[in-house]
Amino acid sequence: MSERKKITLPDLFKKVEQGKPITMLTCYDYPTAYFQEEAGIDMILVGDSLGMTMLGYDGTLPVTMNDMIRHTQAVRRGAPTAWLIGDMPYMSYQISVEEAIRNAGRFMAEAHTDAVKLEGGAEMADRVDGIAAAGIPVMGHLGLTPQSVSSLGGFRLQGKGALQAKKILDDAKALEKAGAYAVLLELVPDRVCQLITERANDCIIISLGSGPLAHGQLLIYHDMFGLYPKFKPRMAKVYGNAGEVILDGLKRYAEEVQEEVFPAQEHYFGMKDKEFEELLEMLD
Repeated sequence: MSERKKITLPDLFKKVEQGKPITMLTCYDYPTAYFQEEAGIDMILVGDSLGMTMLGYDGTLPVTMNDMIRHTQAVRRGAPTAWLIGDMPYMSYQISVEEAIRNAGRFMAEAHTDAVKLEGGAEMADRVDGIAAAGIPVMGHLGLTPQSVSSLGGFRLQGKGALQAKKILDDAKALEKAGAYAVLLELVPDRVCQLITERANDCIIISLGSGPLAHGQLLIYHDMFGLYPKFKPRMAKVYGNAGEVILDGLKRYAEEVQEEVFPAQEHYFGMKDKEFEELLEMLD
């Protein structure tokens, strides 16, 4: 296990001041968290995208708080020093400020997260303000927001036109003023992301498919290793096709069992002849 010190919010802002990009990945389970910890990833997001990558749903809406808590607990055990963010699922914060604070508190108390993330712009500023006032760091999420994908017209670039881009800029500033320590920009044009980053005063801007001119980058873990079979987003870079390796191994296993090649002698345990003979006598 990595021996690095626990990453804190001042550590993240120090990287921003020094012009060092922040690394961020999604994660949903203990073994993956262990590897990300060893790799020195700064921030880990337990995203509600686990609804698709881990639970097989077509979207994020069916994911519950209990789903998120259980997976986030596993990730924390695997990555004790990373800055860990719990993604607030659909209807865990939209109902009221009080409900938002209560569920954000569950992430902190039950899963030992460092922060929470929620989707939405100025209309969610009061939720951000309430959660931050309760002493819980909160990240905003603008651009392509999967919980609102129906109203956005699908999984597509947001902010292509000047009017929509201006709203994203205004929303980012509203979230910052409400107390968000960071804002994730997903599928926003690179120059819009650049403008938001340049205008941020006390807020970390993270890009997901929104270009290099942010304070840090986020990738979906399953996309970067070919582990989600339904589609591969353009914004994902594949660093290794683990999905192909796994599928090949599964096919070989099935073949070897059927052909009685596996297990070989080195894969199982024997018993001394004397003990076996004594066992047979007992049975007789």
